[in-house]
Amino acid sequence: MNVLLSTAFVLTWSSGFIGAKLGAGSASAVTVLMWRFLPLAVVLGLVALVLSRAAWRGVTARDVGRQAAVGALSQSGYLLTVYLAIQLGVSSGTTALIDGTQPLVAGALAGPLLGQYVSRTQWTGLGLGVAGVVIVTAADFSQGGATPAWAYLVPFLGMLSLVAATFLDRRAPRTVAPSVAMTTHCVTSAVVFTGLALASGAATPPAEGSFWGAIAWLVALSTFGGYGLYWLILRRSGVTQVNTLMFLMAPVTALWGALMFGEPFGPQTAVGLAVGLAAVAVVRRGERGAERHPAAAPASRGARVSAASAAPGPRVRTGR
Repeated sequence: MNVLLSTAFVLTWSSGFIGAKLGAGSASAVTVLMWRFLPLAVVLGLVALVLSRAAWRGVTARDVGRQAAVGALSQSGYLLTVYLAIQLGVSSGTTALIDGTQPLVAGALAGPLLGQYVSRTQWTGLGLGVAGVVIVTAADFSQGGATPAWAYLVPFLGMLSLVAATFLDRRAPRTVAPSVAMTTHCVTSAVVFTGLALASGAATPPAEGSFWGAIAWLVALSTFGGYGLYWLILRRSGVTQVNTLMFLMAPVTALWGALMFGEPFGPQTAVGLAVGLAAVAVVRRGERGAERHPAAAPASRGARVSAASAAPGPRVRTGR
């Protein structure tokens, strides 16, 4: 089941970069994002009122406020930077790989924030991930074109936004039902992007069928598929499991982008992606080693208990 969930997550999350590329050809980033989330927020709001009232029972204003903050970071902040980077000319595969450096930051913060042990082998794998990012980014930039050098920093801002959302959610005193979290996140994003679109005069959608095709793609595959599975796997398997899967987004997206849009995929790109895949293997090996030799972790028993309480498991869920 975990393999199936992981595979579905990689494919559907990668589809978001492709959908962003599809939408970029017909409208601005804020226009696409507004119309991705506004109808979705209305539908989810109606579902919450009619079908999922039980899930909202016991949910406090503080719970909703925390989930709104998580949604603003993990959807609004993250997606806006991804869409802007692709509109600026950064390839979808490079954007995906830059976002895939999330494990480096998450790994550095997992100890002090969640009490989770990160082994030396895992750090080696995470370092390989950075090397892969550098190789692929250099290959993309060397293709020339009108893409400014600073545009490659934009996806890093999105990655940091997603990392912040992940830890904000993991440090919550209690979790809410997935339907509550998804609805709150999408309503928050709808408000943010509608405000940005209205302020910039970009709220009117284009009439092209390709625009609405991209919106349908993003809602069905990226939001319900990728985003929903992200939080499901995070709560079932933990931060490290999700973040190592992020390294797999780059090769899938790069191949997808090359086939659909003719984006560059030369030997240097292939080498960089191979290094990224090697990073996944090394990090996984470090995880298995830590499981076989738990005594090797310098954490005290109390710290391990703290880590266990932060990881997915029998936590109190509102509305349950």
